[in-house]
Amino acid sequence: MQNQRLAWAITGSGHYLRESLAILQALKDKNLGHVDIFLSRAAAEIIQQYGFQAQLDATGHKVYQDKTASSVPVELFYAGKYHTLVIAPATSNTIAKMAYGFSDSLVTNLYAQAGKTMVPSIIFACDTVPVLTSGFIESEAPRDNMVQVFPRQIDLDNVTKLATFEHTLIASDMHMLQQAISMRLADMPK
Repeated sequence: MQNQRLAWAITGSGHYLRESLAILQALKDKNLGHVDIFLSRAAAEIIQQYGFQAQLDATGHKVYQDKTASSVPVELFYAGKYHTLVIAPATSNTIAKMAYGFSDSLVTNLYAQAGKTMVPSIIFACDTVPVLTSGFIESEAPRDNMVQVFPRQIDLDNVTKLATFEHTLIASDMHMLQQAISMRLADMPK
């Protein structure tokens, strides 16, 4: 279907949020298709807490927020409006819910409806970054502070489980996320 859009959901993680917003900006700057952004309630808070509202606004993309109990915007998947769903960054909470079939928020509902309409999903899970020899990863915290994060085995297991779902690609880093999005956009009719 022509004129389909990319749906991009953001959850309440600061880990790689700056980089995710940079990819969204690059999509606009390079005129690589239309994007609708979906913010979980926590994402809306985190964007404010990290001081990234200006970066989000600068992308120029339409933004939907999680303000309805029934996640009304998911109906757009049934109308064939989207060719791909990107969830980046995705918290371990969101990953766990999706891995076990919960669809009780805007983002988990988007993932469920994308699956039910056979729309491919590309997910960057915060806890997929390989643990370095030090045993931790560095993650950005509010006010440009860096913190050490130690991924839990259960979080890594949930990512592995989610990776087995049909129409789902787990991006293990930002480069892979960018490549996967570029490949999907290249496959779309002009």
